[in-house]
Amino acid sequence: MYSDGGAEPNPGKGGFGVIMSYKGIKREFSQGYELTTNNRMELMGVIYGLERLKTKSIVHVFTDSRYVIDGIEKGWAQKWKSKNWYRSRSEKAVNHDLWDRLLTLISTQQKVTFNWVKGHAGHIENERCDQLAMSALKGDNLLIDVGYQPQSGEGEEGDAIQSSSKKIKVSEEGDACRKCGTSVVKKPTKKKEVKPGQTYYYEYFLLCPSCKTMYLLEEAKRDIANQENSLFT
Repeated sequence: MYSDGGAEPNPGKGGFGVIMSYKGIKREFSQGYELTTNNRMELMGVIYGLERLKTKSIVHVFTDSRYVIDGIEKGWAQKWKSKNWYRSRSEKAVNHDLWDRLLTLISTQQKVTFNWVKGHAGHIENERCDQLAMSALKGDNLLIDVGYQPQSGEGEEGDAIQSSSKKIKVSEEGDACRKCGTSVVKKPTKKKEVKPGQTYYYEYFLLCPSCKTMYLLEEAKRDIANQENSLFT
């Protein structure tokens, strides 16, 4: 199964495209929505494809969304589910309604594996799924994404991510990037020499794999007193 999704703008009109192939037979699916986000459409494409299966199967999913792949392969979605879909005591996981549907669908199959393909790089099926998604969001038969809930008090739809991002706390791997909504990953800080007057360093940081935004956390800060200049990371 090949899948792609997106929204223009983000949030805005959205769509997904799916290609399913079995024993040389291919089928294409797509759907557009009035108001949604990139990540919701990436999830929805995979969900829609899995829902089309009539029997338990071994499914190989190909997508250019690190958000979808990491959410499953790195266990983030399962961890959020075990906490009743809370990332913290007060914050619900973003798109938890779709993550719940996806985990349920995966559990009904023999096996589902996720494979990353680089987007807009000439991959035939990925390019076709992108075309299907864009055609769907520009079409007339747009559905309502009932699970999408914009933050209250926002201005125009195009301001939704920027306005709501100020309220989003990025504190651990798997949290949504404030700029683009992609799940951030944890990266160790590279070894370096201590600068004159330096009293601390960051042992690790969080990085958005999509827009490359870096997040430095207070809990990652380390006192370098009594440490050799070249030993810390």
